[in-house]
Amino acid sequence: MTVSTPPRYAYRAITDRPDYDWPGGKRLAIWFGINYEVFEFGGGMGAELAPARNQPDVMNYAWRDYGNRVGAWRLFDLFDRLKLPATALVNADVVHTCPGLAEACVARGYEIAAHGESNAAAQGELSRDEESALIARTTDTLASLGTRPTGWLGPWISESHDTPDLLHQAGYRYLLDWAHDDQPTWLSTDSGRILSIPYAQEINDIPAIVARNGEATGFAQMIEDAVTQLLSECDRRPLVLGIALHPYLMGQAHRVPPLARVLERLRDADDPRIWWTTAGAIADHVIAHDLGV
Repeated sequence: MTVSTPPRYAYRAITDRPDYDWPGGKRLAIWFGINYEVFEFGGGMGAELAPARNQPDVMNYAWRDYGNRVGAWRLFDLFDRLKLPATALVNADVVHTCPGLAEACVARGYEIAAHGESNAAAQGELSRDEESALIARTTDTLASLGTRPTGWLGPWISESHDTPDLLHQAGYRYLLDWAHDDQPTWLSTDSGRILSIPYAQEINDIPAIVARNGEATGFAQMIEDAVTQLLSECDRRPLVLGIALHPYLMGQAHRVPPLARVLERLRDADDPRIWWTTAGAIADHVIAHDLGV
């Protein structure tokens, strides 16, 4: 039997790659992907605080909506205080349904990356034409904020067989759906290459807290442990750590303090090897210097 392999990249062990630095001689790039998402009232997909009994699922819808109304602003305060950059992973429908939220990201200098139209559906289920139209609508809506997005994260990390091809054709330079590496890697498309930037599926509050019934203190320890381990490796190779946050989870009042404590410790340590950055800045550096594998 022949094992099926992904057609868009070849295997290459992380120990067998060219060495390079991040800007300023840094070795570990850390970026935050903060997810700004909207959901369908009365249906559609969505994380659950507890199993829904019926539709409309008021409890879970309201819990998720809390992130846009309250939690996002708590995280703004935290990131403002720590002067940390961020990549805002924005559903296009946020622009229409949460006036001022995406604009607040822009005002803070966050990079705006596309996160589909909403998190109520998975784009991988669409036909090629439907998916192409969704990408175009999303891009145009987010471009109205002032800058056309060049990075994409699919809602629910859902892709069709055509997704990377369609994103490259639409002018996207990088995508975040693939969590297969600790370095940026190139994926082939039918019209060129698109860069995969490591996005966190483990250092991600949804699987850590919702799927595994964890809590913020444990999640904060995961962040600290990951940074410790990657710092022990980064003198041998450049690395990337993405940290994924959702305001309806980490923006809850009881979860902000543990997150704040670990981020304060990491920032106060002022390790010269760490580059606090964005997904787009990582892509810029790799593309400009023809790096990645």
